[in-house]
Parts: sequence; C-alpha cells; structure tokens
Amino acid sequence: MGLASDKKQEIIQKYRQHEGDTGSPEVQVAILSERISYLTEHFKTHKHDHHSRRGLLKLVGQRRRLLDYLKKKNFKRYSTLIKSLGLRK
Repeated sequence: MGLASDKKQEIIQKYRQHEGDTGSPEVQVAILSERISYLTEHFKTHKHDHHSRRGLLKLVGQRRRLLDYLKKKNFKRYSTLIKSLGLRK
C-alpha cells in the first residue's frame, strides 16, 4: 500500500530543497522511511506476510543506496537528513 497523498505532500514540503522539488535524495529517503515504518508496523500483526517482507527488504536497500549516494556527494546534507529522520545513532 502506498502513502496517502496528503501525507506524501507533507513529507515533500518538509524535506524539499527548493520550490517544486519532489525528487531530491532527501525527499526520496523520507518517503521511503515512512513506507518502511508503515510496513514494520504491519509485520507486527501479520507475521507470515512474506511477500510484503520482500518488498520491505527492497525498500530498505533502495534507501540505503540513496543514503550512500548522498553521503558521497554532500556529507552535510546527509548528516542533517539522518538526524532529522532519526535513522542512525
């Protein structure tokens, strides 16, 4: 299941770099993180949903690649993003 469009717009407004920005790595990582947290909650009640679990693993890998890219290109933006999302300790 995808995100509700109002929730998605709220995330885009918070993490965008400039007006009209919907595809920057920050926005993409924030949207992926929201979907990952939704699926994580889903698996607490549906333990045997292995098809969705595979999708979760793909989302985690995609987020990981985007974070690696951002870390390589601009470490300052990377560090602010992981602090605001609370991804790493």
